[in-house]
Amino acid sequence: MKVGDKIKELRKQHRMTQADLAKKLNVAPTAVSAWEGNHNRPLMDKITILADLFKVPITYFFDVEDLGETGESVLLPIYGNISCGTGTVVYEQTGVYETTPKDWLNGGEYFYLRAKGDSMIGARIQEDDLLLIRKQEDVENGEIAAVVIEEEALLKRVYKTDNSIILQSENPKYAPIIYNPEQNKLIRIVGKLKKVVLNF
Repeated sequence: MKVGDKIKELRKQHRMTQADLAKKLNVAPTAVSAWEGNHNRPLMDKITILADLFKVPITYFFDVEDLGETGESVLLPIYGNISCGTGTVVYEQTGVYETTPKDWLNGGEYFYLRAKGDSMIGARIQEDDLLLIRKQEDVENGEIAAVVIEEEALLKRVYKTDNSIILQSENPKYAPIIYNPEQNKLIRIVGKLKKVVLNF
């Protein structure tokens, strides 16, 4: 059964018209009609709302062609802001997920962040690119990591000395950021950059 057929079946089970569903999703009725005719597919943000509305898992809307015959893809969360202002790392749940090939993953826990700004353009990371991050509390010198400084998450190259952490941008416009224990700032490495999904 294709995605559109599943949407149509659920809509009818809940005694909703295409116009009713369109209103709840904040889309035109023609969009729902196109989905149910399998001429188009809803984006992940709409699939997330559909799953919540009809009380089904998000994966329900992915057909075999999406996931591969042996389930070779997984859904990973795209997090918003990350903070550790209280010493505990807090990830902002956006409710949005990205389908990710399993061969991109190699053990551990993964998530996505959305790139902000131009500080890493030398590493070919542009504004709004999706960044696949592996959760881990340390990285090797020179690796690119997601680092949280109190209420802000940054993506930088990390260099460690005996008593300092140096965060290096990949844009000559930005000077290195140097932190040492005397500054009493909460600094936490939360993950290592594994892959950049370009934004087209």
